[in-house]
Amino acid sequence: MSDIEKKYKMLEFPDLGDERGNLVVVEGSIQIPFDIKRIFYIYGSDDTVIRGQHANLKSEFVLINVAGTSKVKVDDGDETRVIELNQPRMGVYLPRMLWKEMYDFSADSVLLVLSNEHYDAHEYIRDYNEYLKIIGEKK
Repeated sequence: MSDIEKKYKMLEFPDLGDERGNLVVVEGSIQIPFDIKRIFYIYGSDDTVIRGQHANLKSEFVLINVAGTSKVKVDDGDETRVIELNQPRMGVYLPRMLWKEMYDFSADSVLLVLSNEHYDAHEYIRDYNEYLKIIGEKK
């Protein structure tokens, strides 16, 4: 396992459905490795749009494509990985200080995002070169 693969974590959520249909339960501090303070979702983006393009000083995230598909590129300054989110029972946990870009959204994509922090614009690093400088200082 590479260093970057030790930073993010793939999650699979239990399907508790029955003959009536599927039921996926996701609970903070159980399937999600933090208490959930913020929830948002991205939809209506097409396959040419790139979302994210930032790292966070404090926020951790779990991304789940509850409908359709999308890709997530994660980057720790040394390595990158592309994760395809294509099942509503699958998510990816992204710790703080990991650069992220979401893209290649299918027409029906709904990307649900859970976070451990309320929104604070000051904790976002939106310039990739600044991100590299900050993580370089921490190494």
